[in-house]
Amino acid sequence: MKNGKTFKKLMAAACAATLIICMSGCRSQDTADTSSDAAEVKYLSKEDITVSEEISNDQDGEHAIEVSGETKEYSNAGVTKTGDADGDEADFYGENSAVFATEKGTLTIKDSLIETGGKHANAVFSYGEGTTVDISDSVIETQGDCSGGLMTTGGGTTNADNLTINTSGRSSAAIRSDRGGGTVNVTKGYYKTTGTGSPVIYSTADISVSDAYMESTASQGVVVEGKNSVTLKDVTMVADNKKKNSDKSDHYQAVMIYQSMSGDADEGTSSFTASGSTITNRNGDVFFVNNTATKISLTDNTITNEDGDGVFLRAAAAGWGSEGSNGGKVELTASKQTIDGNILVDELSALNLYLKDSSEFTGAVNPEGQTGDVYVGIEEGSTWKLTADSYVSELNVGKGSAIDLNGHKLYVDGKEYEAGSASDGEAFEIKTESSGGSGGKPGDGQAPPDGGQGGPGGTPPEGGPGKGGEPPAKPE
Repeated sequence: MKNGKTFKKLMAAACAATLIICMSGCRSQDTADTSSDAAEVKYLSKEDITVSEEISNDQDGEHAIEVSGETKEYSNAGVTKTGDADGDEADFYGENSAVFATEKGTLTIKDSLIETGGKHANAVFSYGEGTTVDISDSVIETQGDCSGGLMTTGGGTTNADNLTINTSGRSSAAIRSDRGGGTVNVTKGYYKTTGTGSPVIYSTADISVSDAYMESTASQGVVVEGKNSVTLKDVTMVADNKKKNSDKSDHYQAVMIYQSMSGDADEGTSSFTASGSTITNRNGDVFFVNNTATKISLTDNTITNEDGDGVFLRAAAAGWGSEGSNGGKVELTASKQTIDGNILVDELSALNLYLKDSSEFTGAVNPEGQTGDVYVGIEEGSTWKLTADSYVSELNVGKGSAIDLNGHKLYVDGKEYEAGSASDGEAFEIKTESSGGSGGKPGDGQAPPDGGQGGPGGTPPEGGPGKGGEPPAKPE
């Protein structure tokens, strides 16, 4: 997958080395709001890094630092990588990355500055099962296309703490994975992308981020491909997906979950989990699910869609998969969660919506009429306030005032619901159907639609690692 590169210089004079970015309701480093109960992220700038050792490489395909089957540690290093590469060797196997670990090696990097300027020049690359990269208190900047910040493939592991990552190239996610997937754990820090098809996170692995600030200015904030996962905890994410990376989808979104059929991610049920986080979407929809099955779990987040024409969730067919079987299958569980916005489920898609633990849903479901299968289950203490006529297939709710029709009508399997009545409908089976067909991610090559390694919203990111199955063997 050609993931977005970490964007160029973080923001010149606007970003002071000790800039504190508010994690609640903030939009960008220069427009951060302040809030007494907000989590805070300290912005680490290049000027905060004391470099005592310069390490550079300008040869196509080579590395500045390489660890193979050994244990090494670098502190206060200034790593610079120029030179280009092309295609799978770089995206799957780490060719041309500035820092490369493989063959069950263990690499530790602290208090360092890593910069790349070539094409397909990922900054830090962990490849292969048993390989581990631990990086902390460091700054990463990438400028070329298809140059991610942190890259994990083939079952590798990456642990990152308190980083600043900026990428500016196309298909250059700040945190990305590719074929073979792996495990990525990120805590604290500041992660921003400005390139087309460059989400902050492009996942074909298991990726967890906590206590961090994430911002994309031209792509989705998060893309999950295939049988993989993203977990956000106490994160602030701002997504402004406004540039198409392909013509496979007509919509923009903050979070895209799909299967590109490129072969980089195993087919199966994916997951997106967010808790205690602030998610702001500036353009289009909040969630988009296509050509896969997924479990979305939302707990006590503040989710804002600044686009009045966008919806909260769209499950629908697009340009990935085989026509006629490439809808989105979604299990959405809301716990202590407020949901504002409509939900649209097309005829090839399905949704089970569970409102639990005093959750509140204000919006309509398929206001134009029933299409795909939709189940809504409302536990005692949770509510649904309609903003337009709504159409569902199954409803499970106790007798009482959990549903506020608000002057509108609710139809359950074609029959009008009577206010205050009980209903004992049953949920649908949510599973992935093999849809074959059209490969390619939303961006160049495998890039997801606008953002991600490729980037969702258009063509899938170039090359997306799958976490299941055998990791690819690096060719001799």
